[in-house]
Amino acid sequence: MTLRAIAFDAYGTLFDVYSVGALAEQRFPGKGAELAAQWRDTQIAYTRIRTLSDRYVPFWQVTEEALAFSARKLGLDLTDEDRRRLMSQYACLSAFPENLGALKELKKLGLPLAILSNGTPEMLDIAVKSAGMNGLFDHILSVEAVKKYKTAPEAYRLGPDAFKLPTREILFVSSNCWDAIGATWFGYTTFWINRGGQPLEELGTQPAVQGRLLTDVVSHVKNSLQNSTKEST
Repeated sequence: MTLRAIAFDAYGTLFDVYSVGALAEQRFPGKGAELAAQWRDTQIAYTRIRTLSDRYVPFWQVTEEALAFSARKLGLDLTDEDRRRLMSQYACLSAFPENLGALKELKKLGLPLAILSNGTPEMLDIAVKSAGMNGLFDHILSVEAVKKYKTAPEAYRLGPDAFKLPTREILFVSSNCWDAIGATWFGYTTFWINRGGQPLEELGTQPAVQGRLLTDVVSHVKNSLQNSTKEST
């Protein structure tokens, strides 16, 4: 299958959601990593509950509410200042170290690139700028446009609508297996960046390709383009 565009998940794929753990550890010694993990799990759970119940609120609000709950669950005294600092840190999460170079290499290949994310437009704009990724993406797509979170079909539809391409010709890249599988169900060609060596979800299907880093995506795309060129000649 010829690949003609690439869409990336943002949180966990381009930006390290657990990088907030360092700041959390300063405030709650011995609990930083646990808070970061609980925060992320709760955040994703809340997006699913709200989409299933048709109770959309912006991802920034979901993230803040998930932080408040997670702190309570872990018995942590989260002050207003703690909340402000942690949310500010979440707005400009660290990018994974290989990502900027890999994105620049993909851009040189001539394929249009997009972000397709649960994040609000404002959150994504700040994250992209703070990571030095300005100018690399042809589209920055937020589910705010449809007010449903992934894995709702309406969220995944944003990609082919923006690129004006058949879904199968778009490579959807995510480090979240559930997201890659949701995109597979929708019809994307998918690449799961399995950074942590996690087992495949038991959902009756699997991403088309699996790797460990964004540089693996670069290798896959180069091979795909070379194979397409050979077939056309």
